[in-house]
Amino acid sequence: MIETARFLNRELAEKIRQDFGTPVYVYSEKLLREAAREVLGLPAPFGLTVRYAMKANSNRTVLKLFDGMGLHIDASSGYEAERAMKAGIAADKIMLTAQELPGNLKELVEAGVFYNACSLHQIEAYGKLFPGTEFSVRINPGMGSGGHAKTSVAGEEAGFAIWHEFIPQAQELLQKYGLKVRTVHTHVGSGTDPDEWQKVAEPCAALLDYFPEATRLSLGGGFKVGRMVGEKTADFQAIGARVQQILLDFAERTGRQIHLEVEPGTFLVAQAGTLLARVQDLTQTSSRRFLKIDAGMTEILRPALYRAQHPIVVLNDSAQTEEYVVVGHCCESGDLLTPDPEVLDKEKPRLMAKAELGDLVAIEGAGAYCSSMAAINYNSFPQAAGVLVKEDGSLQLMRRRQTLDQMIANEA
Repeated sequence: MIETARFLNRELAEKIRQDFGTPVYVYSEKLLREAAREVLGLPAPFGLTVRYAMKANSNRTVLKLFDGMGLHIDASSGYEAERAMKAGIAADKIMLTAQELPGNLKELVEAGVFYNACSLHQIEAYGKLFPGTEFSVRINPGMGSGGHAKTSVAGEEAGFAIWHEFIPQAQELLQKYGLKVRTVHTHVGSGTDPDEWQKVAEPCAALLDYFPEATRLSLGGGFKVGRMVGEKTADFQAIGARVQQILLDFAERTGRQIHLEVEPGTFLVAQAGTLLARVQDLTQTSSRRFLKIDAGMTEILRPALYRAQHPIVVLNDSAQTEEYVVVGHCCESGDLLTPDPEVLDKEKPRLMAKAELGDLVAIEGAGAYCSSMAAINYNSFPQAAGVLVKEDGSLQLMRRRQTLDQMIANEA
């Protein structure tokens, strides 16, 4: 089955190529807003806070758009927290959940950033700086799930968060420094099947019993987006109905009304982004036809890293089709955009319109973990530009294409 483009047509794509060149990330304001409205509609009986996981796409245009719609921010490093503040996001709308303890944690918290401790060491470090204050703790509930083994962030094989069996040690540190847990945070994985996500919600909510002063439960993100035909996308009304009942049951049992927080990243931006590239070569062997484009792991690392599948559409009017293996522009055998989803280190040809040199190619579902997670500057390719297609059809530059001088500016 041949994939189709989500929001780019050939005419608009040609205009973007003419004005901004390729490769270029293209985002739809309409789709960004639609996704945000869907998440904001999540049922929550005692209040809802939606935090955008900015690691999915940290461009300031995206941050400001979501901020204007009432979303808060989930930052995964001290640098992300600072970046959000530099984009104009109020510090008290940012929660910092970081693997690496920021060297400027004191300054960030004093500015208003809310801290989420992810280890016993982090609780101790925070307690020494801010005894007697409120913060959040991230707990590994003992189960994880994800669209790929590398995207599961809980369970025995994940080094994220405080293992649930160490909650007593965490409680000792809370008492030692007079700390109060306002928010209990969990996150089981990214790209989790919607049914699995709902299954783990109840045991995650049960962690509230260990922290009687907590008033909020953050169930993290990881909501599935079906990029490819046949893949399931999270149904927020169905998920919300399940979580709502869990919180209502908890309130009836304990008398505590818990405010819900969620942290979607992929769900908010993935389908609103397309990587637009150009066919720069066509080659073949005895068994394969290769379509080479002027983008690759320097713009979209997910296929090489996770064998992730993205729809790829040749934007021409050809009535003929061909099966292609699509490869990137890097001198690297792993720069493959059509990997076999089941077999490691194998390619899987895709059926698409017959391509000619110079044709434009749309790589769909590229709004999340592409621009912000790529092998930037490998082979000294410059960082690609970014463009927003506004709701009125006009184009807004989100990021200029990097120059070679900018690339080497910090070399001594």
